[in-house]
Amino acid sequence: MNPRVGVGVFVFNKEGQVVLGRRKNSHGAGTWAFPGGHLEFGESFEDCAAREVLEETGLKASDFHFLTTTNDVMVDDGKHYITIFMGCTVSGDNLEPQLLEPEKCDRWEWVTWEEIRSYLSPIHTDGPKAPRKLFLPLVNLVKQRPGFHPAGASRG
Repeated sequence: MNPRVGVGVFVFNKEGQVVLGRRKNSHGAGTWAFPGGHLEFGESFEDCAAREVLEETGLKASDFHFLTTTNDVMVDDGKHYITIFMGCTVSGDNLEPQLLEPEKCDRWEWVTWEEIRSYLSPIHTDGPKAPRKLFLPLVNLVKQRPGFHPAGASRG
């Protein structure tokens, strides 16, 4: 089976937080991931990111730009993805994500990149922001690109 191309989107608010949601009814169910999906035939990375963010969260965003990629082999699911991570900024009047595809995601929340990285730490905490199990492409982003920070990634 050939690898598929997935797109994950860092959707930033003006506080520098990103949207993270809990997946359901798909591979990676119960894990936390960015809005995103499959790149369609003939679609640009930017168009795919804009489409997926709007379809899943209702958020309008601008300034779509490439950040990095990961190589994601999901052995248990028999899947292999190349994940393209894009960045963008929320724009417009609606600044809170909506659950527009509740069959695919059961909640969205705003978190920092540092919080996401901390979810992979062996130190566990309790409370509303307790560590979450991350979707494999996010785990691989932290492991394959240890110096990566979305705010410092180049645009262009």
